[in-house]
Amino acid sequence: MTITRGERPAHESAENQELARTLQRDLARDLDGEVQFDDYTRQLFARDASMYAITPLGVVFPRNADDVAAAVAAAAAHQVSVVPRGAGTSLAGQTVGPGLVLDLSRYMNNIVELDAGSGTALVEAGVVQDQLNRAASPWGLMFGPDTSTSNRATIGGMIGNNSAGSGSVRHGMTIDHVRELDVVLSDASRVRLDRVEEATRAHRATRPTLEGALYRELPEIVRANYAAIADGFPAHWRRACGYRLDRLAREDTVFDLAKFVVGSEGTLAVATSALVDLVPKPSRTVIAVGHFTSVAGAIDATQDALACDPAAVELMDRTILDLSRRKIEYASLGDLLNGDPEALLFVSFSGDDEAELLSQLKRLTGLWSRNGHGYHTLRAVTPAQQASLLKVRKAGLGLLMAASEGTRRPLAFVEDTAVDPVHLTEYTRRFKEVLDRHEMTAGFYGHCSVGCLHIRPYLDLTDPADVVKMRSVAVEIKDLVAEYGGVNSSEHGDGLARSEFNREIFGDALYDAMRQVKKLFDPDNVLNPGKIVDAPSMTDNLRDAALPPAEPLRTRLSFEVIGAGAGSADGTGAMRAAADRCMNIGLCRKSGSGTMCPSYMATRKEEDSTRGRAAALVKALSEPDPRAALGDERLHEVLDLCLMCKACKSECPLGVDMATLKSEALSHHHDIHGVPLRSRLFGSIRFLNRLGSATAPLSNLPGRVPLVRRLMDRTVGIAPARPLPVFVRQNLTRWFRRRKNTTHPITQGTVTYLADSFTTFTEPDIGRAAVQLLELSGWDVRLESGVCCGRSSLSKGLVDDAKNKARHLADTLSKATEAGSPVVGCEPSCLMTLRDEHLSLLPDDPAVKDIAGRVRQVEELLVEAIDDGRLRPREDSWLAGRTLVYHGHCHQKAEVGTAATVALLNRIPGVSVVELDAGCCGMAGSFGFESEHYDVSMTVGEDRLFPAITAEPAETVVVATGVSCRQQIFHGTARDAWHPVQLLWEAVTSD
Repeated sequence: MTITRGERPAHESAENQELARTLQRDLARDLDGEVQFDDYTRQLFARDASMYAITPLGVVFPRNADDVAAAVAAAAAHQVSVVPRGAGTSLAGQTVGPGLVLDLSRYMNNIVELDAGSGTALVEAGVVQDQLNRAASPWGLMFGPDTSTSNRATIGGMIGNNSAGSGSVRHGMTIDHVRELDVVLSDASRVRLDRVEEATRAHRATRPTLEGALYRELPEIVRANYAAIADGFPAHWRRACGYRLDRLAREDTVFDLAKFVVGSEGTLAVATSALVDLVPKPSRTVIAVGHFTSVAGAIDATQDALACDPAAVELMDRTILDLSRRKIEYASLGDLLNGDPEALLFVSFSGDDEAELLSQLKRLTGLWSRNGHGYHTLRAVTPAQQASLLKVRKAGLGLLMAASEGTRRPLAFVEDTAVDPVHLTEYTRRFKEVLDRHEMTAGFYGHCSVGCLHIRPYLDLTDPADVVKMRSVAVEIKDLVAEYGGVNSSEHGDGLARSEFNREIFGDALYDAMRQVKKLFDPDNVLNPGKIVDAPSMTDNLRDAALPPAEPLRTRLSFEVIGAGAGSADGTGAMRAAADRCMNIGLCRKSGSGTMCPSYMATRKEEDSTRGRAAALVKALSEPDPRAALGDERLHEVLDLCLMCKACKSECPLGVDMATLKSEALSHHHDIHGVPLRSRLFGSIRFLNRLGSATAPLSNLPGRVPLVRRLMDRTVGIAPARPLPVFVRQNLTRWFRRRKNTTHPITQGTVTYLADSFTTFTEPDIGRAAVQLLELSGWDVRLESGVCCGRSSLSKGLVDDAKNKARHLADTLSKATEAGSPVVGCEPSCLMTLRDEHLSLLPDDPAVKDIAGRVRQVEELLVEAIDDGRLRPREDSWLAGRTLVYHGHCHQKAEVGTAATVALLNRIPGVSVVELDAGCCGMAGSFGFESEHYDVSMTVGEDRLFPAITAEPAETVVVATGVSCRQQIFHGTARDAWHPVQLLWEAVTSD
């Protein structure tokens, strides 16, 4: 058992501090899992994806069900509430509370058994939905509910919430797929809940335990309130609200406590594992995407879609479409659309009979055409055609959140209503009238197939008038949805946002019956109190309203440039606003796809996710002295494993740029504690590499001597297991200076090649290939080799040094190059620094702006040359017939994407190009060389990249644009990786 110690805040009462110490001591004694009561950890778990924040007393990371029981027992003994939590992506505030948070996701994430024959899986509560689906897929199975957060939502969280998703028209809700639950009750007893016949129920009711009381008294509550149950629940079937007494009432001969607990938001029991049903996974899906000139027009087309038996019908309005076009991660959708639609309707058909699916698709397009619905229908039949569509559809919430400006955000408080789809057009019109009357704008998206639209109005909850307006709208919408027999919470649950209205929604009698249920299960109100019944006002505990004004802090980097959307000239609030853009939707907790967040994928720790670091920074920057807080060692423990890959800048829908935030935070840490020797060394990497090249091959000897490597480990913390770069004496600069003058026609003008600090001295063949290819393409190549871009300095928090280098390089390039001429390079981390970080370092420098606008990837110029016929790769090169597997550099993916590199590789005749979705390589420049980071670095590489490469046959050619990536690939797989320009040179010059 591990304890993270830390100071409690000074303003906390002595009584509360003593309670925390005592409870922490008891938990440490009784649990195998981790116990963290330090202030930073508490802040990380004070928020979920809702608009609420409540700081817990402490956090426990149980390793097993016994730990959960021990934690509940200890909390109850000290009269402390318990808040179960999975991924923390709840939108209504279900997973925040003042007591003890149980994070079931870190360790309790095992698939215990998957029985393909019975179509069931026994899973621990922390298993992620996509994790279960990957395990079930080889048997043609999947978990039915398909949430947009499937890559991080846990099964336990879905059970607590009764989640549904886009496929609920066919597969229903989580409640429909739960067979058994292993739970911990409020008295810390462990029981199994399942479906039992009356005789078994009666037998269990005789037990003198809390479990016995449930089987004894719950049927009495149902019988006493039968009429209220029959009349009080909303008519619409898609419900994630209240306690499901209706489920018990409708079955006379069986009693199913497992299903009854589903959707109870951790207020009745803590689920530790579940036996769930799996459903057949369709082998094919086809999608029709209707284009409409209005949201109303798209909704009108829903009934025709439902007549064709779809698997899903999803709406997306112009707000989200426009936002998707601004993000590299989602921009490819725009290339598929016809015109400029106000709304899209995605209609999916899934099954195993392709002909039948195509027939359904044809029937739908015919209906829409005859009935005048929409102006165009896109048919997406293959997975490749569907990839961009599905990616944007799943990212609807995040994209909407990206439109936040400071504390004006699209908020979840009326986003979960649902009505019968036959009423959806009229209901949506009246919904919009309410918003218009209150002068609110909102994004519209959601599940038209089941009448559920996620409508999120933009509000600033630091403004008391907007808080009043929010509640007024919530009341009006609650009443409006009731008129149509709809539900106020259809898949996101009640939480803190909607529970206060449950008495009005269900009526006094049914609501009091629900209060009796809570009292029966949890007589001392230990389990997640204040949700579903006896809730506070929806305007209590608001996250933004509780945040104190930011104190002045002069920053070295400009956070307005990276989209903070707030902050004055002296830096007040700008850095905090950049961190506080995070709305905890948790995409940085995904695994198995994309790049963000490599450290979380390696450790599964909340503090090693982008949102965990953002929360820690918000805490530090909210302190009375933020400069001093940025020197806090616990804060820098949280920031330490950030690889600065910049994936969050593109993959996080809100663009939280943790790499830039970490650089700034490190600079303040250095101000207080001084700059470590290792940081100074890595910040001077260009000088060191130049020196290494000048003294090669002697400079390569120390890296091969074990004694020297151990000494490097002890003195500066360079991992002895990590191979050092091999310096080349004939470096790029020396070759360029000494080579014979070339005579080639110059048709394209002058291009400046940036001789980076790495390949110039260790892999000069790459630069030579690039220079010669550019010359063959008609360019006059100028080599810029005298100035460092500052990338390495910035990564170590040496921001002033990086700023000086940026200014020097920009001035040099601006004076020595023709106006408008391109600047290219082969090392993405250096090249992208000119167009990104330099703008944050020197936002008002005209030379910096000029050069940033002229940066281009060398691949772009070479693709243009091939397409224009200026450069001709040979048809018969040794590469013909080979497969190229390509791993993109993180900074490249974050800033410009990999399309240009893939395009260049595809122009080599006879090759087959496969772009790996293998995340970050784990090297991250100096990170992988550092002793304390070596293991994490290798774990990141072992996640997907190493297995993908080792699975390839020897004749496959491995390609990587980044120097760190090539180093890591060789170290982890013993395979050499080529830079794309090296392969093109081989294809052009091969005999």
